[in-house]
Amino acid sequence: MRVFKPSCCLAVLMATVFALAQQQTPPTAADQINQIVQTHAAAGDFSGATLVAHGGRILYEHAFGYANLEWEIRNDLQTKFEIGSMTKQFTSMLVLQFVNEGKIKLDGHVSDYLPYYRKDTGNRVTISELLSHTSGIPNFIRAPGFLEGSASRTKYTVKDFVQKYCSGDLEFEPGTKFDYSNTGYFLLGAILEQLSGSSYEQLVRERIFNPLGMNDSGYTHSETIIPHRAAGYERSASGLQNARFYDMSIPFAAGALYSTVGDLFLWDQALYGERLLPANLRDLLFKANLENYGFGWGIFIPKPGSPDAGETILMHGGQIFGFQSLIERIPKYRELIVLLDNTDSPKLLDIAVEIRRVLSENR
Repeated sequence: MRVFKPSCCLAVLMATVFALAQQQTPPTAADQINQIVQTHAAAGDFSGATLVAHGGRILYEHAFGYANLEWEIRNDLQTKFEIGSMTKQFTSMLVLQFVNEGKIKLDGHVSDYLPYYRKDTGNRVTISELLSHTSGIPNFIRAPGFLEGSASRTKYTVKDFVQKYCSGDLEFEPGTKFDYSNTGYFLLGAILEQLSGSSYEQLVRERIFNPLGMNDSGYTHSETIIPHRAAGYERSASGLQNARFYDMSIPFAAGALYSTVGDLFLWDQALYGERLLPANLRDLLFKANLENYGFGWGIFIPKPGSPDAGETILMHGGQIFGFQSLIERIPKYRELIVLLDNTDSPKLLDIAVEIRRVLSENR
């Protein structure tokens, strides 16, 4: 007859209780976010890196998919992604730094700073109107055939591009209407270069990236070897294909930067302080103008029934051949969502909403 020792029975009982307790432990917020992003990645809706922060601390960061499909090299947290129009928030910061130094006035006109710009419209459009997309200057990417034709694959000097593609007749009276325009931010980059005698690339590196330790961010050059740079992919009827070539002299101060999720966390944290700009000017970035657009940032307030209904969310997306990006900041909780994707996924906003729901349920 076999005799069971009490100590042995107790050990078995404790192991069983511990196992049951583990099974019943609810998933953490990080677990839930991981499941969301993993599900979208498995469905082919996300290939890139994501970072989520709460209370000023990183809650979750992970990478999915491939930085290079042909070599099957996976994305990781050091992968550098083109961020497209998220570039505009860095251009806005530079402009306000020049305002702080007395080199630019927000109510000054384009012709005050850019002598080669046409005077009849340059004397009517202010710096503030360029920043807030209310200038009335036509968006060059809407020119017939521009993106599809050779114009988008040609290298330009800043002056040549301004004169050829940023000098169209006004489409409406400046300040009366919101119309998102890459042209306005190209002109802001041209003004920064004209006043400083330095390139836009040098300005953003010396005034923002270096001070914040954003060592994995910079200006995209197609011909330059950039370690850990992701290749971009576009969707077609037959699946993903290599992104079309786009000469990076064109997006310029409106969309030519690259970054990582970690660097964008450093950027987010700096925006709570005054390392780059005094608070009174920094806050202008997030002050709503027409259509709730500040200077390089959109101001979004979710409707009832949505996650964070009634809260202020500061956000901006980016889209450039083969890449999508999204940043959302919820200042009340010092929360941050960054999604960087090296495909032209249309799902980033959906993913962010699901992540915000998790954050709101776990505060």
